[in-house]
Amino acid sequence: QVQLAESGGGLVQAGGSLRLSCAASGRTFSIYAMGWFRQAPGKEREFVATMDWIGNYIAYSDSVKGRFTISRDSAKNTVYLQMNTLKPEDTAVYFCAADPTRIASSWNRVRTKNEIDYWGQGTQVTVSS
Repeated sequence: QVQLAESGGGLVQAGGSLRLSCAASGRTFSIYAMGWFRQAPGKEREFVATMDWIGNYIAYSDSVKGRFTISRDSAKNTVYLQMNTLKPEDTAVYFCAADPTRIASSWNRVRTKNEIDYWGQGTQVTVSS
């Protein structure tokens, strides 16, 4: 089992920045890829960013490309999501996710929660206009 704990959410004005962190614990050696999803009120959970654990592959959704950056600190088993130039439409609960087998390049096709093995509890990001 892998446990994921997010932190770093909060309230920020449009144009501002936040950095989310996701600390993994447990059987972290089994992780193949990690990433971030978000879910706004009344909407489905959507893919935001992903990277494989080696760091060879990184991908973003079109809505955040150029504004968000995913990175990792392998020594700390932690993945980050740096979010810049935030917009009100970025308001959502952000979830960290990890999977032992699903390749990172397929994460943008995830439509349901059960397609990814491990999820964090989520952290709220609110962007005011």
